[in-house]
Amino acid sequence: MASGAGGGGLFSRNTSGNVPTMRGLVSFIADLRNARARELEEKRINKELANIRQKFRDGGLNGYSKKKYVCKLLYIYILGWNVDFGHLEAVNLISATKYSEKQIGYLAVTLFLHEEHELLHLVVNSIRKDLLDHNELNNCLALHAIANVGSKEMGEALSADVHRLLISPASKAFVKKKAALTLLRLYRKYPSIIQYEWAERIIALMDDPDMGVALSVTSLVMALVQDNQDQYKGSYTKAANRLKRIVVDGECAEGYFYYKVPCPWIQVKLLRLLQYYPPPEDSHIRKLIREALQKIMDSAMDIPKNVQQNNAQNAVLFEAINLVIHLDTEQDLMVQISTRLGKFIASRETNVRYLGLEAMTHLAARSETLDPIKKHQSIIIGSLRDRDISVRRQGLDLLYSMCDPTNAQAIVNELLRYLQSADYAIREEMVLKIAILTEKYATDVQWYVDISLRLLAMAGDHVSDEVWQRVIQIVTNNEELQVYAAQNILQYIKGDCHETLIKIGGYLLGEFGHLIADTKGCSPIEQFMALNAKMRSCSSSTRAILLSCFVKFVNLFPEIKSQLLQAFRAYSHSLDSELQQRACEYLALATQPTDDLLRTVCDEMPPFPERTSALLSRLHQKHATTSDKRTWVVGGRDANADPKEFKLAHQNTGLKRSFTNAGPIRKDSAPVNGNGTNGVKLISDDLAGLDMNIDTNKVLKAPNLASAAHLSPDWEVGYNRLLLRAEGVLYEDQQIQIGLRTEYRGQLGCVIFYFTNKSSFPMGSFTTTLDNKSAANLKSDIKGLPETLIPPEGQTHQTIMFEAKNVFADPPTFRISYLAGALQALTLQLPVVLHKYMDSAELGAEDFFKRWRQIGGAPREAQRIFGLSSKNRTMNMEFVRKVVQGFKWGILDGVDPNSKNIVGATVLHTSEGGKFGCLLRLEPNFETEMYRLTVRATDEAVPPVLVKLLEERLSQGIEGMN
Repeated sequence: MASGAGGGGLFSRNTSGNVPTMRGLVSFIADLRNARARELEEKRINKELANIRQKFRDGGLNGYSKKKYVCKLLYIYILGWNVDFGHLEAVNLISATKYSEKQIGYLAVTLFLHEEHELLHLVVNSIRKDLLDHNELNNCLALHAIANVGSKEMGEALSADVHRLLISPASKAFVKKKAALTLLRLYRKYPSIIQYEWAERIIALMDDPDMGVALSVTSLVMALVQDNQDQYKGSYTKAANRLKRIVVDGECAEGYFYYKVPCPWIQVKLLRLLQYYPPPEDSHIRKLIREALQKIMDSAMDIPKNVQQNNAQNAVLFEAINLVIHLDTEQDLMVQISTRLGKFIASRETNVRYLGLEAMTHLAARSETLDPIKKHQSIIIGSLRDRDISVRRQGLDLLYSMCDPTNAQAIVNELLRYLQSADYAIREEMVLKIAILTEKYATDVQWYVDISLRLLAMAGDHVSDEVWQRVIQIVTNNEELQVYAAQNILQYIKGDCHETLIKIGGYLLGEFGHLIADTKGCSPIEQFMALNAKMRSCSSSTRAILLSCFVKFVNLFPEIKSQLLQAFRAYSHSLDSELQQRACEYLALATQPTDDLLRTVCDEMPPFPERTSALLSRLHQKHATTSDKRTWVVGGRDANADPKEFKLAHQNTGLKRSFTNAGPIRKDSAPVNGNGTNGVKLISDDLAGLDMNIDTNKVLKAPNLASAAHLSPDWEVGYNRLLLRAEGVLYEDQQIQIGLRTEYRGQLGCVIFYFTNKSSFPMGSFTTTLDNKSAANLKSDIKGLPETLIPPEGQTHQTIMFEAKNVFADPPTFRISYLAGALQALTLQLPVVLHKYMDSAELGAEDFFKRWRQIGGAPREAQRIFGLSSKNRTMNMEFVRKVVQGFKWGILDGVDPNSKNIVGATVLHTSEGGKFGCLLRLEPNFETEMYRLTVRATDEAVPPVLVKLLEERLSQGIEGMN
């Protein structure tokens, strides 16, 4: 310890490159090393502490002396001795101008001070000053202090400055890395410190050319995504694109290759980040991910001889396998991984076996069929006896997840066989899982009772209260179980059994002992003798249950009343106050002149009320303590289904697979205590009440910056222009020009964007985000992504397909962001509107009026009377005709008796709704400068949308043409 502390942390080089001698410190360390006994060391330390205390009290020390004495205090503290002074002098060193003194000050702050220390508020301004300094070394010292101490007060005061260092173009790469990791440390302790306005700027740094910065930022984003997916959904495209560039295109700096594997750390993080979102609908994103995954799979075909390379390759491979399972759409890849996982779980390497079992457990949670996993059932069962406990625990999870009605009994029997020799560390979890499986897949009442009691007998002290209480709930709620359970539990009690079985026996025999009283070996006196024999060896809580059982025996078996009263009298003198009171009350109840009160109090317990199984809740808590939240839970496909869908599915099946021989269920139940469910609705229904989704309630909902609520100024100029044209400029300013080319055929539309950098500097991290409010009726599919870096005067493009599935009203919006010094962003509305999917039609006068009458009025008609939006505009029929034709209406001349009126016809194409015929009549009134617009269509949803579009355009007048 002495050499490490003295040589590493305290003898750091100063800014000039010279090593400060600090001979006094060297001599002090040498004295401590030479001390042969602890008493001598303590004596030397006390002498030095007294000297330092006097020096600090006298004052007048220069920076060098302060640094030397603080170093001695630090060394004493590191050795484990208490240092209760000198903290203020250490804090003052942070403000020193010399780097070596400032460094010691920061080191002292991180060691001496904790989050609640009273001196911490004194250093906030000094730390802020170093964050704002142009010296990168001072920036890093301040970031280290925030990350290591990081109280809530400090985080709230300085997080904005840390964020500024992260996004500043002037910050060096190593400062950005430290700033990202500092924000990550702060966020993990105080999530509210990260502001939602930072999301877009932080995501943009995932494209940073420095791989270290990208890695640190990805770590931060991955933590943020776990709590708020919508806010950081832009990271999905970034992750897919960067992963493809690293894996397929080989875009990785030479220094970031680890044994020929390109930056495996960021590959793993990107693959894991993609698992926090559902499979993408955009074909281009799917293609990027598919190419990267296939490349990873192909690269892993050859097993390298180098251990480090093999480890790095496997780390990436297993995370890629988890992503394939999560996507569950790539059937070819799924077949590949099923075969590979079978080899991995039989590997000689412990880590490979563990990861293979974990991935196969994930596969069981997502896969439609368990057949590929069942092929390896014997190997998986063998993993329960692996020499490594982590592998044994993972094998247990997999067996639990791969269980279904066809293999449940075999797996449960195997788990019971292994329970006897299992590690104490996993026995309680094993008991929980065996109990759940027994309940979930039981089709025979006797098998359920046999297995449950056998489990309780074998597990002993490793049985949690939830397990034995659950058995009581099910037996109470199912009449078919009661006789068989009572007979079996009595046989266990007559022998040498664990106290848990005595508790169950006390309850079940008290409730159902009369059902077996006429059976040989189960007479009332035999039941009483068996239970009474266990009284002395039980705990107070169990004795209380048995006394309650005895008072019920008084009501059920009057022939043994004298023996029962004797038991009550014996415990009425117990030193345990609770037992004494209970025995006295029961004795008074049993000796009443009449039995009316006794019968009322000891009436049969009703079925337990329906509620969530405590077994599943307890098991889920065991798997909810990891730092990174899982996107799946151990327990098979059912446990990972949507709770509402799962409950509905089992309501529809009537729970036929649970206890097919079950008897009638009593409906006149009333709540008795906090445990249990009603009837034979076992685990299947209880799963519906267990919330296994990621908790995002603690995070505020962030606004969607790509939505219509955040449209950029002057967006409507290009939008209005392109409502009538197939191509043109959507938006243009001094930095960027955004052009569109569109083509529509029937219900399909293709939009090609052209982004031109008009400035003399490059645009970095160029990002586009589509927000489609009409996604239910307007399907979008991104066919390409723009280049992330656009050079000066350069151009990139992007293609998006839009399919009109049905009538839609809201056009999509488009968010463009890029780095040009600072983050620049635009939100524009796209001219992808309903009339783009129309084709003009030709009709004669007779056909027009015939169809006009056939469609009729409301609700298939929409009418609007409106005028020009400005008095300076004038009505011009040439302009009106041009607008109507631009909106894909075929103008029918000579149809209307009034030649001033405009009559039109068109056909709207949709993929799901089919074709809709639409008719239009526009009546101008030049005296009042008003229009009467009427639209009729074969679908009532169409007219209001088309009327609104035409009204908005016509009311602008001729000026709107440009």
